This record gives sequence, structure tokens and C-alpha cells, in this order.
Amino acid sequence: MKKALLTLLASAVVFSGCGLKNGAVIKINNQSITRGQYEEAYQNAAKNSQLAQMGIDIPEDENNLMYLMVKDRVVNDLIVKELIRQELERRNISVTKEDTERERQKMIDKVGSKEKFNEILKQNGISNSQLERELKQEIQMKKLVEVIHPVNITDSQAKTFYDKNVAKFKYPEKVRASHILVSANPMEIKEKLREKNTSMTEVDLNAKVGEIMKERYQKAQDIANQIKTTPEKFEAIARDESDDTLSAKNGGDIGFFAHKDMVKSFADTAFKQKPNTISNVVQTPYGFHIIKVTDRMAAGQQPYEKVKEQIKMYLAAQEQVKALEMYLTNLKSHAVIQYVDESFNPVQIELKMKKLAAERNAALKSAKQPKETVPAGK
Repeated sequence: MKKALLTLLASAVVFSGCGLKNGAVIKINNQSITRGQYEEAYQNAAKNSQLAQMGIDIPEDENNLMYLMVKDRVVNDLIVKELIRQELERRNISVTKEDTERERQKMIDKVGSKEKFNEILKQNGISNSQLERELKQEIQMKKLVEVIHPVNITDSQAKTFYDKNVAKFKYPEKVRASHILVSANPMEIKEKLREKNTSMTEVDLNAKVGEIMKERYQKAQDIANQIKTTPEKFEAIARDESDDTLSAKNGGDIGFFAHKDMVKSFADTAFKQKPNTISNVVQTPYGFHIIKVTDRMAAGQQPYEKVKEQIKMYLAAQEQVKALEMYLTNLKSHAVIQYVDESFNPVQIELKMKKLAAERNAALKSAKQPKETVPAGK
């Protein structure tokens, strides 16, 4: 829900360029979007695209269909962001330091501690300044939505939603466990070896991977043997030995989880255990684990009173998203948008995409046509 809302509530960002990059490519109500702004936004979009995550580079070529698809989305996002920036300025909507600190504290409370929160930020490559900026933008957008479409979801509306969606509030049996991980992924090990030893043959690589896997299994087995003699030291050993640094700080605790939330071998073992029992070494794609089950929770259903406020937030967000979509459409229709560089005009981008797609389809069709052969003797 929150991701959907934040995606639509496009944040207002003031970009900066230099030299030729300061040249305007689009003007919105006489306010410029520069080439530098576009290039920065394009790089961010391309870097975070699904194609990039699959290892596919998107060439910066106006005659490349993938490039134009990303360009079309980036141009639209920049226009929306500028329109919202202007609206925030017009309505004098600002955010105080206290506002951002309050939001940060809410996030810390949700994960349990400041240390765990900072660890999550680190793992996701988010700096404090970036978080501060994103929190400010999020709060600005929340304030804007509250002004343009205040929502008050009643208890009756929330109860109706709950009754119509009972299945959404059922939960399966869960187990709470702690674990100690000795990381050992054969593919990762192989890639690291290949980077360090480019001359190694495939046979040598596989043999070395096998050796390392045996060493890591033995390390896990040694830890398991140590725990068998001193089970009361599980948490302390997890803090010192586990390669899962996030849970290690909490003595290996990973909280409650359903069977489907974990890889099969890990879940199968944990769900067969009774509370306060410790497993033998278990292998998963992540490596070797020693699992301690600490609690179990039977399947059930969350009572209405417990989820009422969450339902209200969800229903309010849905209403606000619809209202914001209409509001942005209205802003855009009344804005004076000038494409200083026509290559940034969405109409031109779409025409070019259609042309390239038609050319590609024609080429594919031609390649599939059987070639004429000259009969022998002629």
C-alpha cells in the first residue's frame, strides 16, 4: 500500500546541471527542466530498472527501443515532479526537522531498534542524507494530499472491508527461530575464485569450490558440536560466529515466519522442531545453518479490533491515490508545457518507438521467410 502511494505521490526534486546541461529541454509554466536534470534522472531510472537488475545494459541511443521506453517514462516523471514542486510552492507546504524526526522514529519503532534500522539502511545502500531527503519529500506529499482530499474512514467502512475480505486476515501456522549461518553458496564462491584466478580451468575451479564447501561445512559442524555441549550459549555463539550479521546482533533471532517465507530445507527443519530444540547442520542455497526454534504460533485469524487502524489507513490511501491521479491529470491539462527540444515530446517519442517496433517486426518477418534456391543444373 505504502509503495503504491509513494509511487503515485511523485516527489518534487530540484535537480542541478552545469555548462550545456543547464540548457532547457522542456518548460512547464515557464519553469525549465534542463538536459542535466534529464540525464541524472535517466541514469537513476536505467540503473534501477528490471533490465539492469538482470544484467542488461540500456544503451543511450535514440534509435534503441529500450532507451526510448525509459526516456518516455523519465520525461513523464520529470513533468509530474515539476508540476508538484510548483504546487507545493504555491500552497507553501513545508516540512520541519521535527516532522522528519517523527517519521524516522516511527520507522525505528517498527524494526525494533536504532541499531537494526541503521543496519537495514546500510544493507540497502541508503545514506542518512538520502533518507532525510526522501522522508521530507514523503511528508510534503502527505500534506499535499491531506489538503486536496482530506479523508475520514469510519469504523463502519473498516468493518465492512474486514467482513468482505476475511481471508486476507487469516494467517498460517508460524514458528519463531534463531539461526547461525556459515555462508556457502557454490556459485558465489566460484565467481570470486574466477575473478582472482582468471587462468584457472573449469575443472580446477570446481575442485576448489568443493574444497571450500567442505571447509565451511566442517566449520558449521564444529559450531553445532560446540552448541550441543553448551546449548545455553547459542545466542552468544550466534553473535560471534554467524555470517547473517543482521540477526547475529539479536543472538540469531529472525522472528516468526510461515513455512512459505523460508527456503524449503530451512522451513522443513524448523517446522519439525519443538520449542527450545536445536537442529543439526542444515544446508540451503545460502550456506549451512544451525537452527534453534524458540516458539510456535498456531494458524488463526487476526481479530478486527487489532487490524482496524491498518484497514483505515489502507482505505484512506486508496481514496487519496485516486484523488491524486485526478488532481495530477487536472494540473497537467491546465499547465503550459513547451518542448524546447522536440525529441523530448512524448508524442514524438511514441511515434519513434512505433517506427522502430515496425522496422524490427519487418526484419524478423523477413528473416523467417524461406530463401529461394536455384535448382541444380540451371
